[in-house]
Amino acid sequence: MRRREFIGLVAGAVASPLKARAQEPGRVYRMAFFTPSLRSSDAVAAMLEELGIHGFVQGKNLEVLSEGFGVSGSQAAELAASLVKASPDVIVTASEPYLRALQQNTRSIAVIGMTEDMVTEGFAATLARPGSNITGLSLLSPELDGKRLEILIEAVPGATKIAVLAESRVTQQRHIDELQEAARARGVSFVVAGVASRDEVLPAIESFKRSGAQAVTFLAGPLFSINGGAFIQRARELRLPSIFQWAENAEEGALIAYGPRLTEMYRERTQMVMKVLRGATPADIPVEQPSKFELVINLNTAKAIGLEIPAGLLLRADKLIE
Repeated sequence: MRRREFIGLVAGAVASPLKARAQEPGRVYRMAFFTPSLRSSDAVAAMLEELGIHGFVQGKNLEVLSEGFGVSGSQAAELAASLVKASPDVIVTASEPYLRALQQNTRSIAVIGMTEDMVTEGFAATLARPGSNITGLSLLSPELDGKRLEILIEAVPGATKIAVLAESRVTQQRHIDELQEAARARGVSFVVAGVASRDEVLPAIESFKRSGAQAVTFLAGPLFSINGGAFIQRARELRLPSIFQWAENAEEGALIAYGPRLTEMYRERTQMVMKVLRGATPADIPVEQPSKFELVINLNTAKAIGLEIPAGLLLRADKLIE
């Protein structure tokens, strides 16, 4: 229902486009990132490439501030003030902890975020008209985490115990409760761990294995899925089937990923960034939601952990990695 409503809102926005100006001759636009992604990441590169195609070129009329990359969720509150003091024209940021930290430090600098639910979390008044200096993407994560749980249970036939790893700063308890109820309805028990820092993730994965969990779902959140190679590798070493948020995660070695591509989510926000740089206000730029989701299965990982993926699931995959 929310998705259908949103399509109608977008149609209305197209009918009454935001006023936009061309780039101002001689002006250098200043842009900042506030994200766990590294500057060298494919996602950041995708956004900067897209901006360059549309006339915002680094070294010419676009300056990208050096601070704000590789910031963990636990650092967000501490580092937000210094980034705001640098007075960029726009800040591209990540999930709830980053948005919350920026919200507490500025109500004037344009912020383009990407979080689980912009409206529910209080960053936008409505999808159609956010009403503040913040807009961006709502990732539908609670819905997609439920779908990932279903896929993981299907991928590991006969599994009776599933582990769930949640980022405590991002995942709400009611979301965990809903997943637990869904698992129980399918005859599967649940073991949950909430972590707040990267240092806690590997011990949590190892505790899952000791508890007898037969698979693990990493719930949506940047702590796991951005720069998560070590977590993917440890689950593989422990022969623990895993499912992650971004399509790229399976390409990095996770058994399964279901969701949009992180690089595409950065590219989609490029249009919002350009509108801001050309004079539009975030208050009037509709919040968007992903529309394309990929099921990616890594058959190399399946072989390495001794798991045979059911044929029906393989047939539904958008991409198989062999």
